[in-house]
Amino acid sequence: MNGLPYSSILVYLDGSEGSMNASMYAILLAKASKARLHAVYVVNTKALGELVRSHIFVDQEQAEYLADLQKDAARHIRHIERIAASKDVEVTASVLSGSPHKEVISYIKQHGIDLLVLGSVNAIRSRRDELTSENDRMLRTSPCPVLVVRDSDDLWAQFEEV
Repeated sequence: MNGLPYSSILVYLDGSEGSMNASMYAILLAKASKARLHAVYVVNTKALGELVRSHIFVDQEQAEYLADLQKDAARHIRHIERIAASKDVEVTASVLSGSPHKEVISYIKQHGIDLLVLGSVNAIRSRRDELTSENDRMLRTSPCPVLVVRDSDDLWAQFEEV
């Protein structure tokens, strides 16, 4: 522990604008608190498998879609590495595969993460949304405190100032 509440911060990336905001906030927080920053992008192979089982995708489409998802993951990881480096913050970045909430919770436990940073949780419009929202599941099951970053124009200005 570095004398501050958080010495190890994890930001979850999913390619959304909300996760971009969470990334910037996590970088600023890691810099200010001198915490280690981790970033995880989870390729949702569980959902992909369900699409194949539902006959929405055939095997060939699954392989192509998985390759696209992996490219997206690599692009988002490179992006956070670049913006963190621009603020002199080191980031340990990982691309995982599986069910996002399970992979993130496992990562938190394995790496002793003190704080999980998430992009804004989408409005729940139905019971199904509530059951399938990965961010919501992480929020409810995380073994460490969770910080939800709301969309804000002020965040962009703060990030540029540092």
